[in-house]
Amino acid sequence: MTHKDPIFSSSKCSAPAITLVLGLAAVCASLVPATVRSSTLGPRGAALTQSTEQRGIYTAAQALRGQSVYDTRCASCHGARLEGGSAAALAGSRFMDKWGRGNRTVDDLYFITRTQMPYEAAGTLSVQQYVDVVAYMLKANGYPSGEREMTAGSASMKQIKVAPQGSGKTAMTEPPPATADMTPATGSSPPSSAGPSQDELNKAQTNTTDWLVSNHDYSGQRFVDLKQINTQNVASLRPACLYQAGDTKAFHNNPVIYRGVMYITTSTSTIALDATTCKLRWRHNWRPKALEIWPPNRGAAIKDGRVIRATTDGYLFALDMQTGKLLWEKKVVASEKNEGSFNIAPLIFEDLIILGLGISEQGIRGWVGAFKLDTGEPVWRFKTVPAEGDPGAETWGKPEALLHGGGAVWSPLSLDAEQGLVYVPVANPAPDFYDDIRPGANLYTNSMVVLDARTGTLKWHYQLMPHDTHDWDTTQVSPLFSASVAGKNRKLVATVGKDGLLHVLDRVTKEHLYETAVTTRSNVGVPLTTAGVRACPGVLGGVLWNGPAFNPRTNMLYVPAVDWCGVFKKAAELRAVEGQQYMGGTYAFDPAEKARGWLTAIDASTGAVRWRYESAKPMLAAVTTTSGDLVFTGELSGDMIALDARSGKLLYRFNTGGPMNGGLVTYSINGKQYVAAMSGSASGFWGAAPGSSTVIVFSLP
Repeated sequence: MTHKDPIFSSSKCSAPAITLVLGLAAVCASLVPATVRSSTLGPRGAALTQSTEQRGIYTAAQALRGQSVYDTRCASCHGARLEGGSAAALAGSRFMDKWGRGNRTVDDLYFITRTQMPYEAAGTLSVQQYVDVVAYMLKANGYPSGEREMTAGSASMKQIKVAPQGSGKTAMTEPPPATADMTPATGSSPPSSAGPSQDELNKAQTNTTDWLVSNHDYSGQRFVDLKQINTQNVASLRPACLYQAGDTKAFHNNPVIYRGVMYITTSTSTIALDATTCKLRWRHNWRPKALEIWPPNRGAAIKDGRVIRATTDGYLFALDMQTGKLLWEKKVVASEKNEGSFNIAPLIFEDLIILGLGISEQGIRGWVGAFKLDTGEPVWRFKTVPAEGDPGAETWGKPEALLHGGGAVWSPLSLDAEQGLVYVPVANPAPDFYDDIRPGANLYTNSMVVLDARTGTLKWHYQLMPHDTHDWDTTQVSPLFSASVAGKNRKLVATVGKDGLLHVLDRVTKEHLYETAVTTRSNVGVPLTTAGVRACPGVLGGVLWNGPAFNPRTNMLYVPAVDWCGVFKKAAELRAVEGQQYMGGTYAFDPAEKARGWLTAIDASTGAVRWRYESAKPMLAAVTTTSGDLVFTGELSGDMIALDARSGKLLYRFNTGGPMNGGLVTYSINGKQYVAAMSGSASGFWGAAPGSSTVIVFSLP
């Protein structure tokens, strides 16, 4: 799961909660019946066509009752007129893209509403109230009332299809004006500069001037051999510069830096900044061309003069590192056909861009694949949910389970460049909670998958959570590191996920060496029921999109985690509605005040816990450690913090003005060490105050 926009909500909007329905607000997409004979006018003058006998499938009184329910339970989040607020709008052109494909009915709309609404309290309304709310949504989208009330399961609800109201589509919210060349690429253009080279990427682990990969280097250690800022003077850090991107969507970005230029991404923008002054070099704004699924973008990749990123509407493109000019673009998946979308930062190796598909809850069939760096043409693809007859398919029990099995890849990849092996974290199976349809281990979900980076051939895998029923994605397959275990130096890999259990394995022998809990774990093996089971972690527990760092000086792994439990409920019935989340149940959080975060320091040789730092809120920000015996990270309170890497003592705190749930990096330019922190909004269910996407660069006076 990649943590989605809530759609239906209770009146307690500020309380973190999750409906587990991505894009479900599309319920208010324009609706027309399957058979058409007469027409009237809908919103903005668009023609609504209806058969005479199907006009007015609800009454005015019924819609009025539905409005009363909506006003009480939904309006504070979705707006008094369904226009949207802290949660998505329930009317307007955005939802034509989500529901207007002509393959879903009003009964599908009712089913999703009934099984997912209200936010964090699904199933708590009466059948009549649910039908009335649907009637109100139909009215809000221009449908006339009639003389007969709509009833649950009626033939008319099952016959009327969801379809657009007109041939045109209104643009979504426009991104900021572009300052880079926005001319569409008709082919592949060469970049105006070179670098970083493959040799530079291979040596990124020892590079203290640049930050060349999302997690600093291929190994993902997030360790930098810099000590100008250290335990003795870190309290003197001061902001050196600041850049605000003008975006208030969730800001998960991990920046990359090359030759003094920092490259950051928001949901639609790619931005180049001077890494010491924050001065804007260029900005490219992607204008979505297809359905957007989930807005956060976790970063770009750089090589040979190109900046590479993927989009939430299913595209992959390359920009010129010097100018921001679009060099090429490729539509990789049809997001509007529920083929998936992208949030991950790509990884570049030699002439290949390696990219994973999200998100499991859309009922996609996941994959990770490679594309040519200079053109975007596909090279190979590994299916994280096998096709029928492929190795691993037998672990799903039923062939139909493979069609919508999930297995997304949305968090950082790691690479052993010497061996040419890419390490891939594979997310949860779908449906998340209703497992009757998928008996078995469900390979390769909830696994660390190791592939030949040049061919996509499977080399080996380790499944952290066979047959997951709690949405406990495997999220991290890093760092790759070496440590002495029982007196023998071994090549290791750390892998962890939302189940909150860190595993360390030998990369050569494949031996599992130890596992350590980094958050509260309880009821992890109790089967889910329709009555509900409280378990820890919850669906947003454990380790999310930022994972462990490794410091070879201290021989410790530093792991951020979320401690937040809740109640899982298995659905009484299962239905796949294309384009809507395929959960098979619901989840309700414990009260937000019970949520907290941990940063756990673990002995890399033994798995023993050396110290723990407790945060008042879940910990989502990146962790970076240095030879100055420091650990830098951030909190949802907006504080950037620095701790003593050996003792865990808090040495520095600075409030950035917005939640920290993205990257935090350090580098040296012209002999001066800097620390750059990403501050900005978190997704609504975290209950953090909003903030503009901001880069703050710190240095010593």
